[in-house]
Parts: sequence; structure tokens; C-alpha cells
Amino acid sequence: MSNQQTHVRKPDWLKTRINTNKSYRNLKKLMRENRLNTVCEEARCPNLHECWSERKTATFMILGDTCTRGCRFCAVKTGLPNELDWGEPERVADSVTVMGLKHVVVTAVARDDLNDGGAAVFAETVRAIRRKNPGCTIEILPSDMKGDYESLHTLMDSGPDIFNHNIETVRRLTKRVRARATYDRSLELLRRVKEIAPNTPTKSSIMVGLGEEKEEIIQAMDDLLEHNVDIVTLGQYLQPTKKHLEVVRYYHPDEFEELKNIALEKGFSHCESGPLVRSSYHADEQVSNAAAQRRIKYMKGVEKQENSQLDFNF
Repeated sequence: MSNQQTHVRKPDWLKTRINTNKSYRNLKKLMRENRLNTVCEEARCPNLHECWSERKTATFMILGDTCTRGCRFCAVKTGLPNELDWGEPERVADSVTVMGLKHVVVTAVARDDLNDGGAAVFAETVRAIRRKNPGCTIEILPSDMKGDYESLHTLMDSGPDIFNHNIETVRRLTKRVRARATYDRSLELLRRVKEIAPNTPTKSSIMVGLGEEKEEIIQAMDDLLEHNVDIVTLGQYLQPTKKHLEVVRYYHPDEFEELKNIALEKGFSHCESGPLVRSSYHADEQVSNAAAQRRIKYMKGVEKQENSQLDFNF
């Protein structure tokens, strides 16, 4: 499409309510005092005020605030990162305690400068949170770690409750949208997680509005299911600055509802779909629903096995 076509007016349903109440201000103060980064701020998430003010949830971004990659959709700054901060895991865990979180998401900038992609610090952060907040469920959202599956084992050994890695877009647009990442490597990472920890729910996210076709979104869903992904989130891409990719079109809420129904009919245990949905949006509900679906599948399996035994005995 031409540049003229991509300059489309933002629709009314994408307007968000700003709420800088006391809860929001206290959380922001806490982050700054503990020298912590959040993807909520760095990626300019449209749900920041809702999550910080009303839900008291946040997604911690570890390993610094500078990414070694330069994806054309992402507002996180790119450059040469600082040295590792081994005190960061404890500060994150302490902040989770102060905030009283029941579910926490930990993500990170891509650290291609490190041999393990930052997996050791990531794993220590999970352990620190678990040690100080035993009742809190933990979701991790790492990079592809350049396909280093030994580092993936390091990360999974820390015992996260849910593993999240985003394919971001459809296969055809991946090279244009993502830097140094490949569609197939992301799928393979998600598949390997299930090999390492079969009972850990896996999750991925797709942005729409970058020029993909509906059939390509559906194919991406099929690709995720083929790699045993449990949860999918679908949200509208929003251009963070003029330097980033432009929006080709805005999807109507009804289209998001249709995509959600398709995803659930295909077999995902949970699908969060809407104009302002992001990978970590309502993450606490997603992990609860995924657990409920696993219980249902387990009980159906038990029932099927019992019926088979009855048939055999008869």
C-alpha cells in the first residue's frame, strides 16, 4: 500500500481514559525509587493508567532499558546496553511484595550481547519473586535468545507459571516488522517450552493493522496451535512515533470479537482480543482461565479412560 493509504485517522474506540490517581502515583514512585523499568512505560502501553490505577498490576522489564534490537514497531530504545545488574532480581521481588501482586509479568529487552541472552538474571528474578511472594503466579516474556535452547532450559528451570513469547505478526510481514527475529524460530521456542515443561501454559500475541490479511491471521493461529500454544492475544498496532511503521488500518471491535471466536473455536484455552489488548493485558485472568481449561481437559481425559475401561470390562 502507498504511504497515503497508511495515514488513517485514529477511531473513537481507541481513546483511553487517563487516571493519575494516588495508586498510580505511588506505583510510579516505587518504580523510580527501586530503579526498575516497566514495559508499560517504555513501550507506551495504552492500558498503563488502567492497570496501574485500577488493577494494581504491572509488567517489569529487566536487563536494563536498552534493547540490542531495533524492531520497527517497538518504542523501547535501542543501543549498547549497560552491564548486568545482579541486584535487580531482589528489587523486583521486593516491589512485587509492596504492590501486593497476585500475578506478575516479567519481560526483558533483547540482550544479544550476552551469551545466554540474559537467561541467568531472568531465572534469578523468577526465583526471587517466588521466594518472597510464594502466593504470586509468575509469567515470563523473554526474547527468542537467538535460538539458544540451553539458555531456555536455564530459564524454565526457575519454574515460571506461564511462558509468553510473541510472534508479533504474520509470517509474511515478520522480516519487515521484527529485527533479527524469525517467525519459525519463535514458533520453535514455544514448541520447545512444551517439551521441557508440558504442563506450563504457553502464550503468544499478534498485532493487527500492519497490512496482514484475515487469512494470514487465521494461519498464524493454526501455526501457534500446531506448536502447542494455549493462549493467544490479539491487539491493534499503534504507531509509537513517526519513525516507526505506520498503521495500515484500524480494526473495528466487532472484528476483534470475530477473531476471538475463531481462536476459541480452533481450540485455544483463552483468547484476549480487542483494540487496546496487549500481551500482558488482564494476564492474571488469562493464567486462571488456562488453569481451569487444563483441569477440564484432565477431567475429560479421566472420564474417557474410565469409560474405555468399562467398555473393555463389559
